[in-house]
Amino acid sequence: MINDSQSQLIEFLRNKLAIPTESLKMAVRFTESSVGSLPMILWQYGLIDLNQLDQVFDWIEKTEQRELDFGF
Repeated sequence: MINDSQSQLIEFLRNKLAIPTESLKMAVRFTESSVGSLPMILWQYGLIDLNQLDQVFDWIEKTEQRELDFGF
């Protein structure tokens, strides 16, 4: 099941990093059936490179900080 944070992450991956929807669907299925985060699954299967992985982690960190700042 996809929560709000994961939906936002998927939108970032789709819109900013241009990850194809089908690749994202596959990666989400893997995260549901095994232990692993979506960014790591994408990297392990070669769907993003290390630079993109770093961008994803930066985005996650900024999003989490915003949520803390606004009390969400």
